[in-house]
Amino acid sequence: MAILKQTQRNKQVLTDRPRQFYVGAAVVLVGLMFLGFQQFYLHGRAYPGQALPPPLRTLLIVHGLGMTAWVVLFLVQTVLIATARRQLHRTLGYLGAALAAGLVPLGWHLGIAAARISPPGQQIAGMSPRQFLAVPIFNIAAFALFAGIGVWQRRQAAAHRPMLLLASVAALSAAISRIDAISALYHGTPWETWFGPFFGMLLVGGVFLAAKVWLTRVWDWWYAIGYAGLVFYCALAIWLAKTHLWNSWAGYLLGQ
Repeated sequence: MAILKQTQRNKQVLTDRPRQFYVGAAVVLVGLMFLGFQQFYLHGRAYPGQALPPPLRTLLIVHGLGMTAWVVLFLVQTVLIATARRQLHRTLGYLGAALAAGLVPLGWHLGIAAARISPPGQQIAGMSPRQFLAVPIFNIAAFALFAGIGVWQRRQAAAHRPMLLLASVAALSAAISRIDAISALYHGTPWETWFGPFFGMLLVGGVFLAAKVWLTRVWDWWYAIGYAGLVFYCALAIWLAKTHLWNSWAGYLLGQ
């Protein structure tokens, strides 16, 4: 009987660990979001303390609130699963799907609008405004892909959870790139050359993979494959951003 009880306790621990991981990851993402966008939250200003450009002010505020809602909802959803409140989790899932669907065109429009008002000679992360436009465009596409797979696989927890975590990591790429302690790790290194401002996001995503494997003692193939795809995708985006093909496409998007 004692052996049976111990076996049941061990199974319960193994079941709880993935839930604990996702709650912890969500808390970390909320913290990173606040650190990266603290100028916005505390002072209503853009990084690194500049006023929000008037042509984009409303769009930036709406986008910021939308992304904040997504990350906070992700935290709430992980807590609901950890506390076995599945029905409410499923109900809020519809809200999350609708929010993701709205964030995609909003992020696309914001990226294009920001590139239009950038001075032609400006350098952003070592790229011209046209080149840098690839960053938000590819970023929002990655978010859409992971969120879409997560919603599609909502009945398969093994796929649903890691895909939505990767979507949330992708959603915070801009916030993470604005955290000086993280960006200082790769500025001026080959990592910046290969991955540009995406590297901070990839670093956080890689830490999550290592932490999940360590905590659960199980290799998460869904997350690992998704993360590997994201690494390749980001490198491709930075390479493509510096080609004539992208320059032409960016000109089309910008109407120039």
